[in-house]
This record gives sequence, structure tokens and C-alpha cells, in this order.
Amino acid sequence: MGGLQASPASAAGTKTPAAKNGQLSIKGTQLVNRDGKAVQLKGISSHGLQWYGDFVNKDSLKWLRDDWGITVFRAAIYTAYGGYIDNPSVKNKVKEAVEAAKELGIYAIIDWHILNDGNPNQNEEKAKEFFKEMSSLYGNTPNVIYEIANEPNGDVNWKRDIKPYAEEVISVIRKNDPDDIIIVRTGTWSQDVNDAAYDQLKDANVMYALHFYAGTHGLSVPDKANYAISKGAPIFVTEWGTSDASGNGGVFLDQSREWLNYLDCKNIIWVNWNLSDKRESSSALKPGASKQRLAAYRSTASGTFVEKLSRHKINERRS
Repeated sequence: MGGLQASPASAAGTKTPAAKNGQLSIKGTQLVNRDGKAVQLKGISSHGLQWYGDFVNKDSLKWLRDDWGITVFRAAIYTAYGGYIDNPSVKNKVKEAVEAAKELGIYAIIDWHILNDGNPNQNEEKAKEFFKEMSSLYGNTPNVIYEIANEPNGDVNWKRDIKPYAEEVISVIRKNDPDDIIIVRTGTWSQDVNDAAYDQLKDANVMYALHFYAGTHGLSVPDKANYAISKGAPIFVTEWGTSDASGNGGVFLDQSREWLNYLDCKNIIWVNWNLSDKRESSSALKPGASKQRLAAYRSTASGTFVEKLSRHKINERRS
């Protein structure tokens, strides 16, 4: 793949995350940089771009990089609720996010965000259409990561539904992009990584998504992650919240600390939900936050907690 252009920060002598790490790949169960060293990315996800896309702009991402220390940003393009299926122009906000991430030298996750359409095959052709376009645009961009179905749920299982879908969409992406990371979701709202670990995909640069919400998900989920890792399946937490699984309730900071300590011990990448001012406890911003000047924003308890831990492991003290 082509090299990364230096952003102003890297040109001034401070390397950006992407300039420092370059092309990512998988080594065993670890995400590694171009030198083969393990990398633990940390960042935040947008909410639905059709609702809260105004928070996703270059200035916001620059502030999150410089102030919070994020190394990855996830752009969530919902399929339903006025998202891509009904309004394909929402993809322009994904492009804006990726272009900003490229300039700022952070990694960008392109998230095909299924939810109420719990079987990814329901909109498979649209997914292939979308990822064909994205991979044709960013096939030579080392800091792009593809997430091909947010949270499969309902009457779906790995072998019958999710794996065949993944094989189809991965084949579309790989025609344009041979080596960027692809994240594949698992059943039960991306908790059943154990099922995927038992019957893994053949692609060398695939990771398996794990989701949790601190107020809802207990020890059974890390048990599944431990099993997956023992089987050689690399795990990527592309969404976690300090709230319960509804996105509201809490915040559950003690449980969040336990989870993040586990992720740090395993060197597992994580992305917090979410960058918005929606009136729910998982949001990073209080209602009324400026969409253009996040430096003057008002943080929620969740936002303050995540900001403090984006730069540090859970057991490190800030100086």
C-alpha cells in the first residue's frame, strides 16, 4: 500500500498514530503495526450519521486526537432509520470522516451499522454496493478499517447466516483493497465471538467484533472472548458503553473499569459509544454541545471517563 502523507502534526515533529504505525495487519491474535509490534487502538464511535453527523468533521476529530488522544474513529452509517437504504447520500458523511482521519493521521472504521435488520443478508446487495465504492476509494489508504455488519441479532447464526455474508462482502472489498483490516460481526449483538472462533474465515486480516455495555454484560462475555483468543481468533471491541445495553441507564463506571482492565491485559482494541449530545447516558456530550467547537463542549460523566482513559491504561495514573 502507499505511504501515509504527513499531517501538520507529524510534519512538525510529532508523529500521528497512523504515521507512527502505518499499515496494520494480524499476527496471531494481535493487531500489529508495520514493524510487527502489537498496537492497542482506542477511540470513539459516532452515533448515527443521519442524526448526529454534524459532530463528525475535521475540527472535531482533530480535537479528539489532540485532547483525548484517540487513535481511531468509527463512522457509523446506519442501514435503517433514514440511513443508507433510504438515503444513500449519508455515505458522504462517511467520506468526510475518512478524509479527515487521513489528514489527521488517525485510523478510521467504516461501520455498516445494521440493528433492527438483524440478519445481515437482508441488505447484502446494498452492503456489497457500499463496500465496493468505499474500497475503490480507499483501497490504497492504510488507515482505513472496514466493519461489515454492526450487530447481527435475532434468528441468525454464524455458520448459516453471518459467515456466508462475510465471505461475500469480503470478496468485494478484497478486489480493491488486498490488505486493510476487515472486522466481522458475530451473533447476539456481536457477543458470540466463540462461534466465529470455532469456524473462522480464511482471510488473514480479519478480526472478530465483540460488543459490551458495562451495565448489562457480565462475566459470560469475556469468557467467550477468552475462548476465542485461545482458538487464535483476534478480537476487536468496536463498540462498548458505560451504560446498559439500551444506551441509557447508569453510568456504570466500576463495571467499565473492570472491562477496560480486561481489555488492557489482553491488549484488545476498543471504541466507545458514542460521540453525540443525545439525552442518554452513553453519550459523550451534554445536550446543546457545540457541533463545531468541541473544545468548548460540556462532557457527560461517560465522556469524562472515556477521555481520561483514551491515553492511559486503566491501572496507570495520570501525571
